[in-house]
Amino acid sequence: MSEDAEKIKRLVSFKKNLEEKVEALESELKELQTMLETVNSVLLEKGFRHAEMKKEPAAEILPQKEEVRAEPSASPQFTEHESVVPLKTFNDELLATLYVSENSLRVVPAEDKRFSFSTPPFTQFLVEKVFLKMQERDNELIRTGQLVPDKTFCYDIIRDGDTIREITIRNFDADRLRELKSSIRWTLEKMYEKMKAQS
Repeated sequence: MSEDAEKIKRLVSFKKNLEEKVEALESELKELQTMLETVNSVLLEKGFRHAEMKKEPAAEILPQKEEVRAEPSASPQFTEHESVVPLKTFNDELLATLYVSENSLRVVPAEDKRFSFSTPPFTQFLVEKVFLKMQERDNELIRTGQLVPDKTFCYDIIRDGDTIREITIRNFDADRLRELKSSIRWTLEKMYEKMKAQS
């Protein structure tokens, strides 16, 4: 039995070492995630040049053949305090313009870009991994009484056939705005790369 006891003792020691290593790796992962968030934040600050705040005329929306809505909502009212943020590729190619007000965000693709709703990674990433995940988190907060229904994240995707004309987003905070800017820019850049490869 002494041999078995020695084996158990070694296993217990080995288990303890494994647990300590897992704890250290988890701690390192958290630090890396924090560093990554910091880098992303700096990149966002450097990558987006805010235009002077001015009133922009509402973008003309072509007759809608198709429209995808996360949930029914009225068209948001934009004020003269709306800020304009160009989304560009690393080569300074304009992808879209963001019109940001206190609680609303409009994404209007550049006039010379025809982004297709069916081009990856629009649906697979932006809609399913970003928009719907934000909605799911808010729905959970509603279920637990931490959020009222009319403050839940919602979005509209306005299309002319398969062409994206505008994305309207409401009910987000500063953290989500940063995530939205980054995710939308990345998605549109990937879509643009696919468009160029196909042309």
